Amino acid sequence: MSDLLIKLGKKEFRKSEIGKESFTGCETANKLLKDLRRTPHAFVLGCVMDKQIKAEKAWEIPYKISQELGSFSMKTLKETKPAKWRRLFKKHSLHRHPEKMAGEFYLAVHHIAEKYKGKAAKIWSGKPSSAGVVYRFLEFHGVGQKISTMAANILVRQFRVPMSDYYSIDISVDTHIRRVVKRMGLVSENAKDEMIIWKAREMHPKYPGIFDYACWKIGRDFCHPKKPPDCKHCPVRSDCQKIGVN
Repeated sequence: MSDLLIKLGKKEFRKSEIGKESFTGCETANKLLKDLRRTPHAFVLGCVMDKQIKAEKAWEIPYKISQELGSFSMKTLKETKPAKWRRLFKKHSLHRHPEKMAGEFYLAVHHIAEKYKGKAAKIWSGKPSSAGVVYRFLEFHGVGQKISTMAANILVRQFRVPMSDYYSIDISVDTHIRRVVKRMGLVSENAKDEMIIWKAREMHPKYPGIFDYACWKIGRDFCHPKKPPDCKHCPVRSDCQKIGVN
């Protein structure tokens, strides 16, 4: 087990400051996403969109929609018809799969409107269990383990939203995390994503996702998929078996 990776994850957690996170390269978009008091639905809808495209592009979707509609109030969003969502997603190439994701955006808006009376912050209010928060994100159409645990992890790490425990905040396996844990030798080269999740639970059962962000950063900044990895400067170089690295 990599104690160094866990230590790095805890360090990243301590470094995180409320309001300092950057979801996109656009500060105005970041402001909309970070305002959990007035527009918590922007954060939730950004999470729902974060699949099969670069994260920064997905997180910009709420802001781009707000620019097009002139408002990002739940009232405006709820009154927008499915056909208009499809036109917007296609016109502005908001997603790799515009028609499908336009539908998921529409369904997410109505789920917030109907289940939470338009107040998305109810998903995490009242110091709920981590399992409860993950479950509520899973109730959104198209959201699976990766997005639901990512959302809960961001709420805890970046926004310091209080929860009664962190047991159910798993690691959110993506291409970077998959590559890093396999090269480090924490799991076998042919390990399924479920095996990576359970390995993280074994390594740090109280908060399995503690090193999710640290692992992702290593994959993005050092452990490159095609060009030679920067093992010399990688923060976990002493714990890495460099499996599959030429």
